[in-house]
Amino acid sequence: MTALRDRGIPTYTRRQRARGVGAANRGAAWMLMPALIFFIAFAIVPLLVALWLSFARWDALREPVWVGADNWLEVLSDPTTADALLLSLKVVVLSWLVQTPVSVLLGTWTAGRQRNRAVLAAIFVLPLILSSAAVAIAFKAILDPNFGLGASLGIPLLEQDWLGNEQLALITVIFVMAWQFVPFHTLLYQGAVRGIPASLYEAAQLDGAGRVSQFFHVTIPQLRYTIAASSTLIAVGTLTYFDAIFVLSAGIPNAGVRILPILMFVTGFSAHQFGKASVIAMILVVIGLAIGVLITKLSGFDRMESQQEGL
Repeated sequence: MTALRDRGIPTYTRRQRARGVGAANRGAAWMLMPALIFFIAFAIVPLLVALWLSFARWDALREPVWVGADNWLEVLSDPTTADALLLSLKVVVLSWLVQTPVSVLLGTWTAGRQRNRAVLAAIFVLPLILSSAAVAIAFKAILDPNFGLGASLGIPLLEQDWLGNEQLALITVIFVMAWQFVPFHTLLYQGAVRGIPASLYEAAQLDGAGRVSQFFHVTIPQLRYTIAASSTLIAVGTLTYFDAIFVLSAGIPNAGVRILPILMFVTGFSAHQFGKASVIAMILVVIGLAIGVLITKLSGFDRMESQQEGL
């Protein structure tokens, strides 16, 4: 250290370095403080309020009355809750099976540098501009069996009661969700594919791998963490999907689309049982957290291991 000081090179003691690191950490903490305040005010506090209400009986007119675990016992023992839970999980699985393959393929294809792909990629983003309610209104008009697209074009396949039939209503909801959110996940995969080093594809070509083999042995493994993030967003977004279903069903959802958010709305705002509705809300929180943690553990995303060893 003396030799460095003699040469005019500044040196720092361990205490000075620790002081500098501490100052940097304090600066970062102050920069994060506004986001932390907003998170506590608009996420943590409402969650705690909903948790407290789940142990109370409240109709929004009188003061809440503490009833202990009665709300939980009634909601969990109600067959309607079990049906809504199973239907919610079914919608999550079907949405993932539809949205993920389509998004991966579109994201990989639009990651190319050709001009026509850039134009199509911009068109794919258009559904993201629209709100869920606007999308639901448009599809409700298109699928109307009397005045919709099928009746106008004389196509028998489209002249069905897509929203009145329980089975068809479920298919319709999954299709509407895919139409609206596939572009978002396509952008995720497009960015991830463009971040894959070209040397991996060059090495695969030298080994004689074709395009299909490169896709399954290079692209898909490199997208592992992106798939985990996208799958988490699909699962949580599907669990909380409400507005489009409510608009599509004109406020009277049939049993085919009565998932947990719809049941929560009906219980709270139709039956005025906000304590039981809060129980359903907490069930949604627990399921969403469980799915997120499970996906993170299975994908290895929590370990943040490098996927580009040797580069």
